[in-house]
Amino acid sequence: MDSREFKDNVYGEFSRIGKVLSSPKRLELLDLISHSPKSVESLSQATKMSVSNTSKHLQALLDARLVTFYKEKNFVFYKLASPMVVSLLLSIKAVGAEQIDEVNTLRNEFILRSDELETLELAELMERMEEGNHILVDVRPRNEYETGHITGAISMPIHEIEKHLSNLPKDQEVIAYCRGPYCVYATEAVEFLRAEGYNAKRLEAGIHEWNQRRSNFQ
Repeated sequence: MDSREFKDNVYGEFSRIGKVLSSPKRLELLDLISHSPKSVESLSQATKMSVSNTSKHLQALLDARLVTFYKEKNFVFYKLASPMVVSLLLSIKAVGAEQIDEVNTLRNEFILRSDELETLELAELMERMEEGNHILVDVRPRNEYETGHITGAISMPIHEIEKHLSNLPKDQEVIAYCRGPYCVYATEAVEFLRAEGYNAKRLEAGIHEWNQRRSNFQ
């Protein structure tokens, strides 16, 4: 094998990852799986795809070695093959946000509600952690919270938040976060809490961004 053949082969292998991630649905599936292992059925429901189509996309991710799976009773669960896949997802989002104007336009209109909601950056959250006069709320599904969450956060899934209002004092700032900058759960939670009279803000980050920041400062 000469150097040209080596390069053709190795970049051909790298391109397998690029090809499998050219599908928006596969990117979304990978993002969902990155927060906790999930069954084919739950992924089908979350992405509004049939179980058959979901399985085909998961097989493609499996072939590219981005995910693995295990069986539990009659269900098949998928999980990330490596923590490096999270870094890959974060890099794709970061480059997209920097280079593609439409990404930020869509996020501003749908997630930030054209700046109607007050949003906190991670650095601001860390300052508030030192002060302690806030409540940090994780509004993702509970199994994702149990897989990993920001230090000090309490679990309050978006679909259960109304039931937990009695546990939230109105004299403290409430900061809500979900799966990151492109997840709408935190937006919905802040809108609901504000309507109920709370001083609520949305965190412009999720557990992956939190872990990445911590690792950068270690």
